[in-house]
Parts: sequence; structure tokens; C-alpha cells
Amino acid sequence: MSLSRRSVLVGCAASGVAGAWGAPADSLSIFRTPYKYGRLVLGPSHIAGSFDERSVDCPFVFSAEGRFFMTYVGFDGTGYQTGLAQSDDLVTWSRAGLIFPRDPASPITRFNAALMCILRDDDLRSPATLKKVGGRYLGAWHAYPNPGYEVGPAVIGLAWSDDLHHWERSEPILTPDANAAWEAGGLYKPYLVKEGDTYYLFYNAKNTEKRWHEQTGLATSKDLKTWTRFPGNPILPNGAEPAWDARFASDPAVLRIGRQWALYYFGLASDGKARELLALGTDPYHFTKVPEIIVDAGAPGSVDEDYAHKPALITWRGDLYHFYCAVSGKWPDDLRGISVARSRPWR
Repeated sequence: MSLSRRSVLVGCAASGVAGAWGAPADSLSIFRTPYKYGRLVLGPSHIAGSFDERSVDCPFVFSAEGRFFMTYVGFDGTGYQTGLAQSDDLVTWSRAGLIFPRDPASPITRFNAALMCILRDDDLRSPATLKKVGGRYLGAWHAYPNPGYEVGPAVIGLAWSDDLHHWERSEPILTPDANAAWEAGGLYKPYLVKEGDTYYLFYNAKNTEKRWHEQTGLATSKDLKTWTRFPGNPILPNGAEPAWDARFASDPAVLRIGRQWALYYFGLASDGKARELLALGTDPYHFTKVPEIIVDAGAPGSVDEDYAHKPALITWRGDLYHFYCAVSGKWPDDLRGISVARSRPWR
């Protein structure tokens, strides 16, 4: 079976990690979430035959219809499918069912169907209220063509819903560009932002090398049909060894505060750890990396001892919550679920 991102994360050789970063380290308090909850808020169901039996991954947290919701990706041993969870306090979550299943009749989503984001209020200080386009919710998904854990070159598409539980999928809007080495190996997480009459689709992708690298790029559209890649891609390249993102600069979550753009992402370093990082810019095309870790992998024995990665941000009652996928233990018996850190200490 082909190598997956999980096996790459597990197999990295240990070494020291530091970073040569360009952004100043002051005035960053509004972006920080230093206080970890320390436990999973959503884990694998362990129910035989369920879509999320083995692991839970890739949170996207938002508010709609007076409640908090989280889309998340479940893995059942065959591939990805997407579920929905709901909460009243951002800590206690209950499963609301499978909302984005694979389609055995589709050559694109017959093994995997990962709904990664839904268009939302992108103010960092907001409760992530969803926005509608033409009276409907707009999401972005990606899918791998083969069974297994992220096997094959994935593509990106859009999806539409009236109720968050039933989604109509478009044909792929982005496929790997064989002429762009940085993304020729396949596409990963899409993240949608709308400003004015322009849609911005941030996404990470990998090259075709056996020991591949992942970086983040951008495509834009006025009509959600014709997409134009930014000529300066990748907008978020890997750092030079031994930077925190020397291998992966992945899974963008893009928010704004005033005129500033904040691109949260995770980095993979040569020590095999995945960490949440941040880059800031005054436009969606140019970002400067912040010289600190936003959420670090935890101590031995913690729920995120291996990886703290794949960000989702929401503000409630003045506190910034940073959800992420936490991984502990050793492959193939590791535990993969969702945890959270926030800007204020936990009682």
C-alpha cells in the first residue's frame, strides 16, 4: 500500500527543531490559545461498522441555528467519510450522524468523501456563523481515489446544502496540476473565504517525491466555476531545515481581524512532531510566518503527545477556541481524536 501522511508522520527521524522565521513575536496575544483542555472532546466511536470506528480527524467548528456544530472526518478502515457533532458549550459534543458519505457509484468519492469546510464569517473574533450563497450553505470537500488512508492523488470539489445534513456535490473544481511540481502528487484540505465578489480557496498539496513535501497554495473564482491558481503558489512554502514546517506546511484555516489575514496551519518537522503554527498577511496572497508555536505537541502520555494539528478556530464569550486533531500512541494502535485549546485558562 502507498505511504500515507500518517505513516510519514510516524516515520520521521528525530532531530532538533528550530525555525528561521520572519514575523515579529509581539502583538500576538489575540491569536494565541495557550491553555489546553487536555482531553479529547470527540474520539473514535469504536462501534463496529460505523464510519468513525477507528479514528476521528479534521475538525471544522461553527455555529448555526443557535447551536455549535463540528464537521469531522471519520475513518473506518476503508476510507474517509464525514460526520456532524453538536454542542452547547464547545466542550461536550454529541454525534449527529453521517452527513457526507462515500458514493459507491462515483469514481471520485466511492472510497472517500471528506467535507473540510463550510463558508463562514471569517472574523477571528466571531462565533463562526455560517454564510449562505443563494440561500444555501456552501462547502468544500476533497476525496482520494483509492481505499486506505489517504491513498492516491486527491481532488477538490464544492457541495451545497439546505440543512447541513444533506449535501449535493459538484464535479471536482481542482485536480493536481502536473505542471506545478509542488502540487503534482495530490491535493489536500480546501478552505473557503469570500471577500467582496471573490472566493478564495486555500489548499495544501504534495509533490511526487517518495519522501514528499506539502505546501499551501491559493486559487480564486468569481463564479465558483472557473478557478484560477495564484501564479506565486505556493503562498506558504516549507521552511528550511530544521524549521517546524520543513516537511509539511499544511491544512490552512484562514481568518481575518480588521485588515489582517491570519493563516493557521500545521507544520511537520524532522523530529516527527506536528504542531499548530501561524502566518500573518495584509492580503490573501502574501504571508509572513510567526516565530512561535501556537499549539505544540504534548508531553509523553498526553492526548497529543505525537501531533497537535489541523486547526479550527471559533470565538465564544470573548474566548478564542482552537480545535485540533490530537494523536497519541504508536501506529497502528495510535489514538486519533479532537481536542481543544483556548485563550483563557480552564476552571
